[in-house]
Amino acid sequence: MTVLTTAVEKFGAQVASYAVGYRVELVFDWAQAAARWGAFEPLTAFQHPQWYASWYRAFASTDGVEPLIAVVSDAATGERAALLPLIRRRQGGLGIVEFADLNLTDFNAPLLGPAAPRDEVAAWQFWRDLQAALRSSRGGADLIRFRKMPVRLATRSNPLALLDGIGPSVVNGNLLTIGDDHNAWRYELNRKVRKELGRSWRVFTRERSAVFKVAADTDEAVDLLSVTEVQQGARLSGLGLNYALGNADCTAFYRDLVREGAGLGFAVMTALATRDEVVATLLGIRTGSRYVMLRISNAGEKWSACSPGRLIIDRTIAALHKDGVREFDFSIGNYSYKRRFGPQRTPLVDLGAALSWRGQPYALRDRAVLALRHYPKLSARLKQALGKATPSREDD
Repeated sequence: MTVLTTAVEKFGAQVASYAVGYRVELVFDWAQAAARWGAFEPLTAFQHPQWYASWYRAFASTDGVEPLIAVVSDAATGERAALLPLIRRRQGGLGIVEFADLNLTDFNAPLLGPAAPRDEVAAWQFWRDLQAALRSSRGGADLIRFRKMPVRLATRSNPLALLDGIGPSVVNGNLLTIGDDHNAWRYELNRKVRKELGRSWRVFTRERSAVFKVAADTDEAVDLLSVTEVQQGARLSGLGLNYALGNADCTAFYRDLVREGAGLGFAVMTALATRDEVVATLLGIRTGSRYVMLRISNAGEKWSACSPGRLIIDRTIAALHKDGVREFDFSIGNYSYKRRFGPQRTPLVDLGAALSWRGQPYALRDRAVLALRHYPKLSARLKQALGKATPSREDD
């Protein structure tokens, strides 16, 4: 089938129009893309407009990173199909198109409109037209790498997960769904876990001023985030590890997210505190009845007897459940403390494609890696043979 393509530059946007299929407009500014898209109905908390507004403000001017946001509509009707919050990242001489992530967005996905593909045939056409627009974009692109995509977005299929060539991500989500009866769920936990949580609360509240609290306003939320930064930095420094979230761009991102999102009820800061100090903090993001945990911290060894990390999760779940939350996502990373609360692992998938001859070798390598992930035992043996075995992400 012949596809006619024209490209024009107008108001900082590049438009590719097709005789059939999808019309892809590439926009280089998030605020402009959001205005073009219109009303948002995010199907995960990571597709909330505030997440991306904060992300692009923090990283759009970072060396080697350029916003390249795709606004896709039905070519025949003009009806909204999808908005893909993308960037073009320069790695050497290679132009790589990926989601606005940089290891901060746990679940990457397009926002879906009424004209979004709902079957494999439409998804293939969508994918073909998106690739064509990215290939002809200003500055060009060599490779697509879409990582950590949910297979389903609420009740809808992710059209990118309908395509041939997807493969399992190295990480997965961890979703806990609780019905209307919080106490019934609590009773279903392992008896040892229930006893530990009860004991932890009793130990913590031996200090008469000890409380659990949800930040009441933006100022308090920002203050608690500052504590998170200090506590996380101290812990990782003590372990001799690099504190990646301490760089200037990451710091700016989270501060903007909390400053702009707390008043919307999107960014939620909770804490265990006494009159004299903050014992633990937890930052999460919420959309309606869904909540995702992002960053957790505690004051260190002197409070270890009350297991403040597990305790703040337990108290946050109870408080937010009372406020209507029913889905608690522990996000990526299969740490053992998460297992104690009983979340179910949810699959994430990766997808890639070459956009130029320069990208072909990388795309072939990516495809081979994805194929190997279907055979985890073989993959582990190959890594061991090559001396590339990686430690488990489980944390006792």
